[in-house]
Amino acid sequence: MRSSDLSHDGPSTGWLGYWIGRLWMTAFGWDVEGEIPRGHRKAVLIAAPHTSNWDLPHMLAAALIFRVRISWMGKHTLFRWPFGWFMRWLGGIPIDRRSPHGMVSQVAGRYRDADQLVVAIPPSGTRKRTAHWRTGFYHIAREAEVPVLCGYLDFSRRRAGLGFLLFPTGDLAA
Repeated sequence: MRSSDLSHDGPSTGWLGYWIGRLWMTAFGWDVEGEIPRGHRKAVLIAAPHTSNWDLPHMLAAALIFRVRISWMGKHTLFRWPFGWFMRWLGGIPIDRRSPHGMVSQVAGRYRDADQLVVAIPPSGTRKRTAHWRTGFYHIAREAEVPVLCGYLDFSRRRAGLGFLLFPTGDLAA
């Protein structure tokens, strides 16, 4: 894997982080495919499908292999004592889904304030099987003026990967 504009050196994304991610994925028989697109320091990473509690550790391990420090949105109850500090350290952003008002603007504001930011957002908004994706990730990317990076976890093939970039145009139906 090559480093890119989305990657940076640090305690979690340097060579040690890379090998921790590799060790995790190897232990579970997983691998990664794809690469980080060049020329972008910010992106909304859609993480699909979100069907298991194992999604988070596999996603974080893949990010370490790609050498990208990611943030992720999770239900606010994950951030309670005694593990709240650990979830935040892993890049978690607590979301209270009971009052979603202003969430798009708040997350878009984080992009404006950051030199580099990748936030993983499950488009389904839940681990339950859904017929349609929610659109919050799209609105965040549009308001923050950043691309959407498509990511996936394929449990049947035991692969985590990155696909293409999507640039929001404002035409959600398209």
